[in-house]
Amino acid sequence: MKHLGTRTLETSRLILRQYRMEDAEVMYRNWANDERVVRYLTWPAHADTEVSRKVTQMWVDSYAQENYYQWAIELKELGEIIGSISGVHQNDEIEEVELGYCIGYAWWGNGYMAEALQEVIRFMFEEVGMNRVKAIHDVENVNSGKVMRKAGMKKEGVLRQAARNNRGLIDIAVYAILREEYNKDEKERV
Repeated sequence: MKHLGTRTLETSRLILRQYRMEDAEVMYRNWANDERVVRYLTWPAHADTEVSRKVTQMWVDSYAQENYYQWAIELKELGEIIGSISGVHQNDEIEEVELGYCIGYAWWGNGYMAEALQEVIRFMFEEVGMNRVKAIHDVENVNSGKVMRKAGMKKEGVLRQAARNNRGLIDIAVYAILREEYNKDEKERV
């Protein structure tokens, strides 16, 4: 395994890239201030653009670390960011990364998040050399589970009252994909 940091990734419709300070206002406008978006997340809606600026500054400052993974999701046809995907937890001992993501309400249901997740999974296996990519979601957020399944992840189980988010104490569904499963699926696609 070799950490590479947040490198620019591209899909047919998206550019996954590092945040820039000028992204703060767009992030605030497109998703960070929206209660619908943060309902199942662990952070509250941003009260104003200053909160988004502080968060963006923290991310920008962290890019110097090779094991830091935080992407802005830019929609090519729009030319601005519509969401975020990141490595929220890592366990180098077992070569595992847990991914987290969110996308603006206006772009829900278009397959953008699954597309971004698939590309980050590819990057983590093919370029970084991870063995396991994991993600979790509030069991009430069934659409997040659909995104994980569409990206090739398998549900491993439900942990009861194992996390807290903006709804309170919650049950979480755990999904993952292993490198051997990814490699098998990749061979079958060729």
